[in-house]
Amino acid sequence: MKYHLANSSWDQAELDAIQSVIAKDMYTMNDKVAEFEKAFASYVGSQYAVMVNSGSSANLLAIASLRYHSKLSLQPGDEVIVPAVSWPTTYYPLDQYGLTLKFVDTDPETLNFDLKALAEAVTDQTKAILAVNILGNPNDFSEIERIIGERDIILVEDNCESLGATLNGKQAGTFGVMGTYSSFFSHHISTMEGGLVVTDDEELYHILLCLRSHGWTRHLPKNNKLCVKSDDPFEESFRFILPGYNLRPLEMSGAIGIEQLKKLPQLIEERRKNALLFQSLFQDNPTYMIQKEHGESSWFGFSFIIKPESGIDRKQITKKLQENQIDCRPIVAGNFAKNEVVQLMKHSVHGELTGANLIDTHGFFIGNHHYEVGKELEFVKQVLLG
Repeated sequence: MKYHLANSSWDQAELDAIQSVIAKDMYTMNDKVAEFEKAFASYVGSQYAVMVNSGSSANLLAIASLRYHSKLSLQPGDEVIVPAVSWPTTYYPLDQYGLTLKFVDTDPETLNFDLKALAEAVTDQTKAILAVNILGNPNDFSEIERIIGERDIILVEDNCESLGATLNGKQAGTFGVMGTYSSFFSHHISTMEGGLVVTDDEELYHILLCLRSHGWTRHLPKNNKLCVKSDDPFEESFRFILPGYNLRPLEMSGAIGIEQLKKLPQLIEERRKNALLFQSLFQDNPTYMIQKEHGESSWFGFSFIIKPESGIDRKQITKKLQENQIDCRPIVAGNFAKNEVVQLMKHSVHGELTGANLIDTHGFFIGNHHYEVGKELEFVKQVLLG
């Protein structure tokens, strides 16, 4: 029995969507991308969504936009608090825009911010907090907002792993001034490659539109927060006002996204059904700690942390899983602060990162899927506990 990390959720609808783009012979960003953006914003409950070519690009675009906002501004040297466990492209845009990263510990139970450590780490120097919702699990945003209090601290969410998760009925990715999402193959929806940024701030939206395409004005509405546009489209076709990128998605990705979004409620429902079985099989296990759900997780995958007192070496476990054709991976990138690349960044580390180190040395995860995997999970239990 082979248990994959991820599988396709496409069927004929996505193939027909691709063919509809081929029939139009218009492959660059166009009407289908715009339609998907509008539908996605409606789904998560945001005013605006901007699609890009990956979740990593979504993070880059979000951080870049904060350089140019009239009020929500981050400037070189400003301190941004980040969790020690996340993916590299959570961190890289911060460094690329000259910001100072402060790594804060991760709670090995939720895999999100250690809230006690976060409260201790916030100072008058803190300008922003970048919260990452790991493996489908929302952070405790009520507590994060309490920690921020009346301080002028910008909250941004990296929600690339947690599309469809909710907290008190509110979609993860919509608690900060911006939230980012990924629609890569292994994520909750797949548009081949793709990502999105959502926001309720109109000025940020216009900055995102501008930065996504070369920093030009062409895609800005006539009435916008950044400039006065001429009525002459020729004059506006090559007018540049911000130092931007080309992060545009393909039209095919937008067309696929429309179809995937229609399926998303059912895809999440099936993942949650699998999670109930997973929890029943491994909850309160003497050898493994599993992720503690906060809010309603969208269950990107199923994580395990080997309890140190068990005396079991992770290499033994991952070898057994691989021998039994069960795909497994480290939990995101483990304790990212240990990587050599961090020495090239302006950064500091708050505390000992005890939780992140435990996740790094004792953690792994297996896949979850949009279809029933009861037999597979029973087999995983047999391999891990047999």
